[in-house]
Amino acid sequence: MSVKTHGLGVFLELRKRLQSGLLVVGTNVAGGPADVAVSVGGDSSLLVRTPRGELSLALPAGVAFETGSCIHTPVGEPSGEELHFRLRITTERSKQEGPASMMETLKAKETYSFHCQGCTTRLLEDRVFSRVLPLPNGNWNAIVDDWCCHPDPFANKKLLPRAEDCLLGDTFVLVARDAGCDHTLTQEVSSAGATDGQDPKKPCHRLALVSCASCSSVLGEAVAPGTLKLYITQVVVQPAVGDGRPDASLNRSSFLEKTVAARLLDLSSSLSSFHFSLQTPDGKVVLLLWLLNADSIIASVPETCIREGGSSGPPASLSPSLRAARALKLLYISCSSASTQQREIVTSWEVNSIGHPMVLPLQVCEELLQVMDESNSTLPASMRCMRSYEVAYLRL
Repeated sequence: MSVKTHGLGVFLELRKRLQSGLLVVGTNVAGGPADVAVSVGGDSSLLVRTPRGELSLALPAGVAFETGSCIHTPVGEPSGEELHFRLRITTERSKQEGPASMMETLKAKETYSFHCQGCTTRLLEDRVFSRVLPLPNGNWNAIVDDWCCHPDPFANKKLLPRAEDCLLGDTFVLVARDAGCDHTLTQEVSSAGATDGQDPKKPCHRLALVSCASCSSVLGEAVAPGTLKLYITQVVVQPAVGDGRPDASLNRSSFLEKTVAARLLDLSSSLSSFHFSLQTPDGKVVLLLWLLNADSIIASVPETCIREGGSSGPPASLSPSLRAARALKLLYISCSSASTQQREIVTSWEVNSIGHPMVLPLQVCEELLQVMDESNSTLPASMRCMRSYEVAYLRL
């Protein structure tokens, strides 16, 4: 899916670990380096002055611009369409480096409610788990023969939760089904497998898809008669307090972006792995992801948001587009539209088993690809590609 490229206004990337940053200004906003002035604003904000007006970018707590450190660096400016500046920042150590993912917030002996992310309908009420346990990571069953001296005792067996268990996978939770689910969930059997003719030997199997009864959004699967697999991109889990519902102001794209980014950060830390292979439940690889930086702080303002001869818009505290935010820098390849060079990379990943597998429904993989393509379209032209990979940022 092609995404319209945005005209470059101002793009900022700060690196906390390096305590440095890159500021890119489009030449339609500033004709030359002398037209750009960078200074410190109130509340630890960054002020960028151009002939088109003054832009205020609010920085996260503990991050501050080092006055007088902004230097024009002409290296890498393509076709005279961009002005590049290097700058220095100071940072303070913070106890919590990133937002906690849903997997980290689930605890035993606490009461939770599960909501549909699409319509905020409460799906599972007042669930108290006696055990919250992680499942083995990835394709653990495929390597049993390498460390087991007798026939695989887990062959054709599923790890299923008991009545008061919650089992945590990489991208899903397994919970027991109860009587209340009959009113909030629907179930439909769907075929999955080699339908595109690429692998005729691959068996076709059937999935029992579980959907929200209110909005029909697919939430996961019924992996056994009494067990639900719910994907973290489809549900919101909250402590059961009164009739509280998830924040409906966060749109689907933002929720998906933040949820996947938080989970990638968790997995990269726990597995010491930075390559991820996004797959559908039937094993079809859709996206290859390479986590490059986890300490980036970015802000992107398109040219159309910087008005001629006046203010750039409302104050930073009222405009999310004018607030710099933590983000993951990713390299990615879409397997469905890979070029010849990218196809060689895809083949190399498959042959050498590069990439920790992350399973998500096909529609979610396609939604995530669209989010990443949109991010790519907001970047300066010189930053959209790195070798044969495309570049995107996922905000935390």
